[in-house]
Amino acid sequence: MVEVGAGLDANWPPGPSSDSYPAMIARANALVPVLRERAPRTEELRRLPPETERDLHDSGLFRILQPRRVGGSELDYVALVDCADALGRGDASVSWNFANLASHHWMLAMFAPEAQQTVWGKNPDTLIASSFVFPAGRARKTDGGYVLDGHWPFSSGVGSCEWNMLASVVASDDEADGVEYRLFLLNKRDYGIDDTWNAAGLRGTGSNDVRASDAFVPDHMTIAVRDLGGGPTPGSVINPNALYALPVFSLFPYVLSGVGLGNAQACLDDYVEIARHRASTYNRAKIGDLQSTQIKIAEASAKIDAARLIMRTNCIDTLAEVRRGHVPDIAAKTRLRRDGAFSVNLCTDAVSLLFAASGARSLFTSGALQRQFRDAHAVNSHLAFNFDAAGTNYGRVALGLPSENLTL
Repeated sequence: MVEVGAGLDANWPPGPSSDSYPAMIARANALVPVLRERAPRTEELRRLPPETERDLHDSGLFRILQPRRVGGSELDYVALVDCADALGRGDASVSWNFANLASHHWMLAMFAPEAQQTVWGKNPDTLIASSFVFPAGRARKTDGGYVLDGHWPFSSGVGSCEWNMLASVVASDDEADGVEYRLFLLNKRDYGIDDTWNAAGLRGTGSNDVRASDAFVPDHMTIAVRDLGGGPTPGSVINPNALYALPVFSLFPYVLSGVGLGNAQACLDDYVEIARHRASTYNRAKIGDLQSTQIKIAEASAKIDAARLIMRTNCIDTLAEVRRGHVPDIAAKTRLRRDGAFSVNLCTDAVSLLFAASGARSLFTSGALQRQFRDAHAVNSHLAFNFDAAGTNYGRVALGLPSENLTL
């Protein structure tokens, strides 16, 4: 472990034990039935329906990781997994957009105070999209800031957002400077949106492309990735909670891992309910009496329970370490990435197992199972959940080789 240093309040806030934590989980759970009912329309729209977006605002869920000083709940990081888990039982697309957009309030709290005032001073409820595909952007330093160009894919929920966090490589004429990765905060007037999101899974996320040309971004509206590796950030002076000293890209998988978890839990719950009452089409045997059905329920539930334990434990333990004055070293950071990918892979395996066990009935578009299957594999396609990539980097560091992930 590496020492964090001064400027952080190790005891604030109390986190999941606070009164607001169970309230937020209850609000997320209360939305599940209506999200399931709206799921076909969400897929048809290819973005969040306005009424769903309003529900997430009214419940306060978008602001669970936002600082209390601007009206947020400032809950512990694990709340992101738990709330996405709950919402994912209703609709993975909604859960995906919730988790993405809520996490950007957490990240904005690490930017310079001037950036926070620019965004939250006008509207603390405002939504911020992102695309963290660094090679998609090219920035160059200029007086007072940077000029940014690029075309970024997969900006989830961008149609609902006033702002966007866009990742870029910073160009330098001096090879000795090396490669710098930075994030840039742009208002929607400074980028365009290309309607490209026609996807097999997570259809309702509106994960469209965005593009910017010669956009000027002031210094205070950017942050270097090296400043997000754990410990004090430019925002620590006004947000001393250790929540805002977590290593952002080490924990990046856990922004979205709860989506796969909730989707898998919904799939399991639906399968169990059907198996209790359904008889085989061919011999009228009760499906729930078959040993093969019982074994598949056991295997799928074990994978989901193990995934939940991994996700929650890593989030809770990492914040506890930062509160004690430490941030993970590179070995621990690569383990977090490894576990994030592995746990979501477990969820995908569980859904695939149940989908195959459901036979031809799983193919009907009138049922939820086909959507849960498509969404599970769409979640798993995110680079953060590519176990080959995460596992290779973990193995390299374990063997004493340098990490290949430049964001850690």
